[in-house]
Amino acid sequence: MKCIFTFCFLFSVLLLNAQPATPPASTDAAARTQGYGERLNLQNNSLVDAITFKSIGPSIMSGRVVDVDVNPVDPTIFYVAYASGGLWKTESGGTSFTPKFDHEAVMTIGDVAVNWKNNIIWVGTGENNASRSSYAGAGMYKSTDDGKTWTHLGLDETQHIGRIALHPTNPDVVWVAALGKLYSPNKERGVFKTADGGKTWKQTLFVNDKAGGVDIMVDSDNPNIVYAATWEKDRRAWSFTESGEGSGIYKSVDGGETWSLVSTTESGFPHGKKAGRIGLDMTHYQGKPVLFAVIDNNFPKDKKKEKDKTDEAELTKEKLKTMSKEDFLKLDKKSLAGFLKKNGFPEKYNSDEIVTMAKEGKITPKTLYDYLDEGDSGFGATEIKGPEVYRSDDEGKTWKKTHQQTLDNIFFTYGYYFAQIRVTPGDPNQLYIMGLRIIKSDDGGKTWKALDSDNMHGDHHALWIDPNRKGHLLNGNDGGLNMTYDDGKSWSKLNSAPLGQYYFINADMAEPYNVYGGLQDNGAWMGPHDADTGNGWQASGQYPYKSIMGGDGMQVMVDTRDNATVYTGFQFGNYFRENTKSPARPKQITPKHQLGEKPLRFNWQTPIWLSTHNQDVLYFGANKLYRSLNKGDDWEAISEDLTKGAVKGNVPYGTLSAIHESPLKFGLLYTGSDDGLIHVSKDGGVSWTLISDGLPQNLWVSRVIASGHDKATVFAALNGYRWDDFNAYLYKSTNYGQTWERIGTDLPAEPVNVVKEDPKNPNILYVGTDNGLYVSLNKGKSFMTFGKDLPNVAVHDVMVHPRENDLIVGTHGRSLYVANVEQLQKMDSATLKKEFVLFDVKKTRFSAPGRRDRDQYTEAKEKTVLIPVYAKTAGNAKVTVRAGKDLVVGEFTQPVKAGLNYIPYNMTYSDESRTAYQTWLNDAAKDDKETKKIELTKGENGEKSYLHKGKYRIFVEKDGVKEEKDWILE
Repeated sequence: MKCIFTFCFLFSVLLLNAQPATPPASTDAAARTQGYGERLNLQNNSLVDAITFKSIGPSIMSGRVVDVDVNPVDPTIFYVAYASGGLWKTESGGTSFTPKFDHEAVMTIGDVAVNWKNNIIWVGTGENNASRSSYAGAGMYKSTDDGKTWTHLGLDETQHIGRIALHPTNPDVVWVAALGKLYSPNKERGVFKTADGGKTWKQTLFVNDKAGGVDIMVDSDNPNIVYAATWEKDRRAWSFTESGEGSGIYKSVDGGETWSLVSTTESGFPHGKKAGRIGLDMTHYQGKPVLFAVIDNNFPKDKKKEKDKTDEAELTKEKLKTMSKEDFLKLDKKSLAGFLKKNGFPEKYNSDEIVTMAKEGKITPKTLYDYLDEGDSGFGATEIKGPEVYRSDDEGKTWKKTHQQTLDNIFFTYGYYFAQIRVTPGDPNQLYIMGLRIIKSDDGGKTWKALDSDNMHGDHHALWIDPNRKGHLLNGNDGGLNMTYDDGKSWSKLNSAPLGQYYFINADMAEPYNVYGGLQDNGAWMGPHDADTGNGWQASGQYPYKSIMGGDGMQVMVDTRDNATVYTGFQFGNYFRENTKSPARPKQITPKHQLGEKPLRFNWQTPIWLSTHNQDVLYFGANKLYRSLNKGDDWEAISEDLTKGAVKGNVPYGTLSAIHESPLKFGLLYTGSDDGLIHVSKDGGVSWTLISDGLPQNLWVSRVIASGHDKATVFAALNGYRWDDFNAYLYKSTNYGQTWERIGTDLPAEPVNVVKEDPKNPNILYVGTDNGLYVSLNKGKSFMTFGKDLPNVAVHDVMVHPRENDLIVGTHGRSLYVANVEQLQKMDSATLKKEFVLFDVKKTRFSAPGRRDRDQYTEAKEKTVLIPVYAKTAGNAKVTVRAGKDLVVGEFTQPVKAGLNYIPYNMTYSDESRTAYQTWLNDAAKDDKETKKIELTKGENGEKSYLHKGKYRIFVEKDGVKEEKDWILE
């Protein structure tokens, strides 16, 4: 036993000193372009594109806006670019929007620029923020027909576009500030210029392989003068250095052909290793250009000359590191109790207990320090100067800071996500900067005031200032789009499009059932699966979705015994149990480590799992796996560290990223980690086996899923996104992970976020990638795209509702979609071998087809029943509808494609059959004494005659194969 303990201790020491993983190769643009072609091929050959997906919202919380571009002549017309939701246009001042960029290679956007005079739209793909969910783009796109068609114009390897600048008079001249790859160095970053409308590009500014172009602006009075901001950063899964020597402001006097650095230390602008992201803007005043820049200044704050005596007396974590036992025992118990509470120690470690343990030598003061020490202070604990605004009146030769006070609570240490500045055209005294808050200065940047309102989300990224109407602003933030006409005194919300960025979804078993999910920036929500996405809720005051948790929304588990007990939370393991039908406050249930242990490491999206065998049992993934037998009230660690260990950095890493329990056996558990390890336990956590040695190493385990059809089968999805590796890694094992087989080898080069097995058909797998949804009908041997009309958006989660057979899709940019897959589930190997199959036709509720909803001013609606068929080959299908044994009431021919088809039938009968059909209806109803004689009439559209309630028989024939099914119109 001692030997085992020693081995475990030494192993844990090695883990705590783990080195950063060796990166896989990043994927080049050629492979990604080829992947797009493969995606189109899988779409063209799909057997299931007849299945339609319905968007069910939500829209009210929207998603991250990165830019707006407004028609200077008519500001009711503008485009809005979303980080992962595509490009949208309004021609109604924001009351409605139309998507314009849904089916290109990517739909993630860094910037949009519109030449309104020449009707040219430029889209730079790949978000310009460096967030953990900022997706890579595929270069530049251009449209000259209002987004109906797009031309791809290169710069594929830039991956993230910071800003686009258009020449004020020459539509062929465009400058692009390109950030480059997010997680790896590359040379395709800096500033690029085209002089032929995007046919060719010239890289005119390159600083180094980590510094990219983040902002660019052209002097409208003299387009030979161009300013660009570069930003050096180094993002890894475990750390983020958001500043460097390569950050700076450059000026060109020859139209962006050559550049000189103007943000030198001598010029008065911060420069060096701690110079972070920079945003630019300019205006003309009294005939001269006035330049403004906001910088995320990572240099440390100036130390206070005099220390506060209160601060000196306060007990801090750092003091405990070197404090003696004697000094510790002299501490005031009230001060100690306050320290313990402030730092989240479990209640059992109260001041009396801690003092007793110290007296008995069970702990030392450093034990408390170690309990809190995460190895690196991270972003939030760093005392930096933060956002600073600078002005230049001599075209960048010299810069002066506009303010004396520090601009606290704007960036904190998250300037990499912000650093945008805007100046009112013609008025250099009116400035706006954006961060966690949006603030304004009316005195040239000396003093500032907040413009936020309770109708706005925080985290601001875009701002348009109307040059013709004072106080008219459009603001883009993490919660969508806001508009004001009174300079921020009041704001309206323009969120009618469903653009939520979901990470995880779930559903309950209520009737009708509800869908739950966690969203980036916007917490966790629940709502009905058949939600109406219209604006009727504004009249009723009842929005169909309900917020159930704030923060960045993460995973959600629902106890289906009451459909009310919910487990959910926000980033880095902050989870709660709540009752959605009760006003009681949620109870935090996050597991805590013990004294003598280092803090637990929690993934950004910490995995949880509610046992399907006993819903009192909840699993929770830190770097260890925890289990609660009483709904999260108490926790037990049922594993040692299941990762490679902590890596020095400022982002939690070496964490569990996926957990799952077999639906066929209680205690058959799988875990996956962000550093590439997969473990299995067959005995409820008593023992664990590493099973990922045969898989590609050092990739993020995005999913590990135990089969619901075979106890020994397990699926794993690995994700290389954080290495800029975009290959699709999907694996299956049929022996508990002892050996693995790669599946989905025809999937395009797109990182895989989720794999799920169909609960009823073991041959069917659903896969969500960074660019869409795929389905396999043969256990992963081959895939096809799923959802012909779905945008090419990242799919983070899918689930099939076990009762309703609905596939629910959680997208990271376009909220939720639902499709019924009942016929898909019946496409087993036997069905696929047949030439032609007619599936059951669902009962249809009679609702007087052809009737007007209200009066003569509304259009008469026609109801359609869909007849589901499978055809092995394309051709024509003849449909015959009979009443009784021989009476033909409807007959028509419909073309069908190879695969699944839904033949529409509008439930009309022919005029030739009217007399016989009326007789049949009255004969069928003669036993019902309360039924009056039926007199057939045409529908309210006056053109067609529709069937009445009754039992009918549908016959479908194709290529000599004839199938028939009963159909009830009730």
